[in-house]
Amino acid sequence: MAACFTDLHTESGLKSLEEFLSGKTYISGDTISKDDVKVYGAVPSKPGSGFPNVCRWYESVSAALASRFPGKAVGVKLGQAATAATPAKAEAEDDDDDLDLFGDETEEDKKAAEAREAAKASSTKKKESGKSSVLLDIKPWDDETDMKKLEECVRAIEMPGLHWGASKLVPVGYGIKKLQIMMTIVDDLVSVDTLIEERLTVEPCDEFIQSCDIVAFNKI
Repeated sequence: MAACFTDLHTESGLKSLEEFLSGKTYISGDTISKDDVKVYGAVPSKPGSGFPNVCRWYESVSAALASRFPGKAVGVKLGQAATAATPAKAEAEDDDDDLDLFGDETEEDKKAAEAREAAKASSTKKKESGKSSVLLDIKPWDDETDMKKLEECVRAIEMPGLHWGASKLVPVGYGIKKLQIMMTIVDDLVSVDTLIEERLTVEPCDEFIQSCDIVAFNKI
């Protein structure tokens, strides 16, 4: 009779596997088999010390797989197309059904899988959405430029991921002052070069702004 294991991502599922492996080295004999590989794939990670038999078996299978597949894994996603099964494939699937190592996928299994995928997606998104602090030098055309209106024009620029910060006027010479202004950007959403070329140095801002320079650019 084929062994049947379910919910191996839970403590109760691991407990049943722990009892089954008592006095055994592998699932179906004294050597590693496809049964071990299938069960190994259903255990999300190495169990803790509370499951010594499962832990020993997990390490043995890991070592065997590592020696047979030494290449570095970078991660893949698998999908299944809805195509008609050939007779040979259908026969192979019938053989797999006889093993019945896992049983039917339960609603709890589906929810657990969805939660893991959501956590991975959230983690990836956080890593990709980095922020930077940028200090700009914004120079007027001459000493007659209204610096108050210049700053108002700058701060009027709004886009997702852009936040204007503190500013000050810095003397340049001959009565001319430049505007130094801080901004925080979300790297994936805001390009500083695009901001300067397509927003700050074109109409209506170019009425007040002669040029813009990046003084400092730091990752947060």
